[in-house]
Amino acid sequence: MSRFLPRNRSYWLAKLCEANYQRLLALVPDLERIQPALKASVHGKPALHIRVLERSPYTLTLELTHAFSRAMEELREPAVRIRVYLDAHSVEVLSDHCRPEVRDALGDQATPQRVLDYKWSLNYFLARWLDYCVDSRYRLSSGPADLSPWRDRSAPA
Repeated sequence: MSRFLPRNRSYWLAKLCEANYQRLLALVPDLERIQPALKASVHGKPALHIRVLERSPYTLTLELTHAFSRAMEELREPAVRIRVYLDAHSVEVLSDHCRPEVRDALGDQATPQRVLDYKWSLNYFLARWLDYCVDSRYRLSSGPADLSPWRDRSAPA
């Protein structure tokens, strides 16, 4: 995957988060009234699942993931958790399936530059993935998705 590393990364990170909001709107046009779970399907590609984890008047926390069938189980990756700022029209990645939240990933090593670099990599990944989903013409189903196989990563196994 290509990488873009601008000099004024804090400015460009804010712009990237705003652009990611627009990309997300292309997938979920009625974002403010999103159902608790949605499923987007494209023939020949893994289903895209969007689940609302938390809702408040000005923010949403969502998990976006693809569902891959493997033998008798379903694998859901990249399981990206995002915070949507409805009032600011911005989206920020909190974590994904292999990278934890910033405070957990960096701990005592969390210098401003390292935090910025980490957030940049998460949000740049989301930009590329959302571009892929939009370009692949994922369409959301009108009804809620089947949540039965969805593993809750926050609950003990």
